[in-house]
Amino acid sequence: MVYCVCRLRPFRSLGFVLLFNLLFLVPTLAQVAAKTAVAQAFSQKDVARWQQRARQVTITRDTWGVPHIYGKTDADVVFGLLFTQCEDDFGRVEENYITAIGRLAEIEGESALYHDLRARLFLDSAQAVAIYRKSPVWMKSLLDAFADGTNYYLYTHPEVKPKLLNRFEPWMPLLFSEGSIGGNISAVSIDRIKAFYEGQKFTSAKADENPYERESLGSNGFAIAPAKSATGHALLLINPHTSFYFRSEVHMVSRAGLNAYGAVTWGQFFVYQGFNEHCGWMHTTSYADSMDEYLETVKKKGDGYVYKHGTEQRAVRAKTVRLPYKSGKGMAYKDFTMYFTQHGPIAGEAAGKWIAIDMMNTPLNALSQSYLRTKATDYASYKQVMTLNGNASNNTIFADNSGNIAYWHGNFMPRRNPKFDWEQPVDGSNPATDWKGLHPVDDIVQVRNPATGWIQNCNATPFTVSGTSSPNPKNYPAYMAPDAQNYRGINADRVLSHKKIFTIDTLIAAANDPHLAAFDDLLPTLMNAWQTAGGEAVNRKPELIEAIQMLEVWDRNYGTESIGQTLAILWAEKLQRLARPRATADQRFDNLGMVALTIQNTSVQEKITALADVLADLTRDFGTWKMPWGEVNRYQRLTGKTQETYDDNQPSIPVGFTSSAWGSLAAFAAKTYPGTKKRYGSVGNSFVAVVEFGKRVKARSVVTGGQSSQPGTVHFADQAPLYCTGRFKDVLFYPEDIKKHVERTYRPGKK
Repeated sequence: MVYCVCRLRPFRSLGFVLLFNLLFLVPTLAQVAAKTAVAQAFSQKDVARWQQRARQVTITRDTWGVPHIYGKTDADVVFGLLFTQCEDDFGRVEENYITAIGRLAEIEGESALYHDLRARLFLDSAQAVAIYRKSPVWMKSLLDAFADGTNYYLYTHPEVKPKLLNRFEPWMPLLFSEGSIGGNISAVSIDRIKAFYEGQKFTSAKADENPYERESLGSNGFAIAPAKSATGHALLLINPHTSFYFRSEVHMVSRAGLNAYGAVTWGQFFVYQGFNEHCGWMHTTSYADSMDEYLETVKKKGDGYVYKHGTEQRAVRAKTVRLPYKSGKGMAYKDFTMYFTQHGPIAGEAAGKWIAIDMMNTPLNALSQSYLRTKATDYASYKQVMTLNGNASNNTIFADNSGNIAYWHGNFMPRRNPKFDWEQPVDGSNPATDWKGLHPVDDIVQVRNPATGWIQNCNATPFTVSGTSSPNPKNYPAYMAPDAQNYRGINADRVLSHKKIFTIDTLIAAANDPHLAAFDDLLPTLMNAWQTAGGEAVNRKPELIEAIQMLEVWDRNYGTESIGQTLAILWAEKLQRLARPRATADQRFDNLGMVALTIQNTSVQEKITALADVLADLTRDFGTWKMPWGEVNRYQRLTGKTQETYDDNQPSIPVGFTSSAWGSLAAFAAKTYPGTKKRYGSVGNSFVAVVEFGKRVKARSVVTGGQSSQPGTVHFADQAPLYCTGRFKDVLFYPEDIKKHVERTYRPGKK
């Protein structure tokens, strides 16, 4: 079933070339006057507008390089925000939009074609342009400011050479999907799409090559009620787990009431996780079921296809798209015929039925919600913004200066018939499986001001978020919260329930609690195996006996000096690699399930042999098996590129915390790379903050390395020593505090 053609398309005439050069390559008079030589075609009118806007924006960089952006209007601040983001890491801004708008193959070649096709299946630029044109004035002004701030940066920095996007357009943010601002398309298998549109059989998804990285993507959020706070003020922990340097730290302030501080994803124009002077919000990745797969019964009819829906035969909508990709001979093109039913785009096939994907597809609502929540003033106003139902993939932990703490599990939640198993594909021909609108906010799993005085979520079940005050699963349909428990959730429950009173300092300590709860289950199985088979001659090596004794007394906490941690983690990883291929169809690969699988699907002797192999590996690589964890587990930042490189011969910093797979609340997933024997982190804690909501907001924060992506600059890795040891810097939120720590103040485009 191949629905594509591929051909090279050279320019057809010299006239076309001349027209192309006139439109896109010849500098404008304004650019010549400014002595810039850039490929972007920016008009005099463009430049004049940007320069006028720039005069309305002031940027103050504090001594950590954090930009505090001030403007008269919110649009002024968005303009300044995008300018500063480009200053700090234009590469990531551009890469995010190349990915979002489905043009990655123009950079990476044919291998990325199906990544681009996936993007086009769910929303394309023509749809985004139409949504932009219909947007309310306030949103359109922000979208315009996004484009203007980015383009003004390119105009004033002719030395920056974009990979692809020489001009940014105001409709682009409507395509930037992270689940909270569009459908969560990253959950849709590219391999399955490729198999369908190339007419091949799709067998199964690729094995997860690094489950430790996967477990450390997610996030932790804690909220403490005034009754458990030493000051009587609510506290909030903001601890997203992402790929490193995925977001930057910013402060946005306008005279129109915007005063938001926190983490901003490169290229987006709102504080994603953060706080203002009234309240704060933390998002954790949710497994609440907000999207479904429909098995469509399709047959050929004439030149097209029809699918069954009840007693009807409905036409499958077809749409042809031409996707460009880089080839060895220049730019080539491939045509695809995409298919759609009422349930959504076709993204695969199973057992002779086409698979349609239904998910959130309301980018204006989603983007509006993402921005408007940053201006909420209390619980009621924050909840009101949530009625837009624009967050498809996140849970929310909330706190405000009135003493409220709250939790919502998901937000975009379709109404469904509870008789069906919504974790599996459903029969699209049965009208009973159609969505019945959306659940209102009051319907979804939530808790407000629990009697326990605390809330936690670590990407786990919402039915343990507040200890004995947690929601009752019997009150909700199963599809609302299929999330499993994990070891971070177990650890967070222990940490928060056992302490009576919290301060900012003790909440930071709780966020860095070192216990690795997974080994409470894993290590006893090793000790039992040793008791069973340890006396056999093959196991009586002195170093193995010593290692067993060391693990017996290890406190199961992380730390840079811990040899027990090194042995335990490397041993467990070996066992998991053995156990996973032996899983049966009904065995789960979630956090607790993976540990259970490891215990059940490895033999007594394999458990002992795996430890012996760890000792041999360490001795081979380092000359001794007695390696403290911090000597093996390292932080290093050398290039600032999205795909970082690592080198054992270059400076690095020891890190005690580890992958969330083992229950580490502070996440740092690390692995070896070609040419390295040490492990280097790339996923886990990113922007982390603790906030106290009194009459004046008090907060501390830290980011993975630093504000800048440029090696050799002051802020490239100035926060790394704090980050690696779980320490935080003071957040500068009020003007009088910022003035005491100013590095420089300037306007966009001015040095």
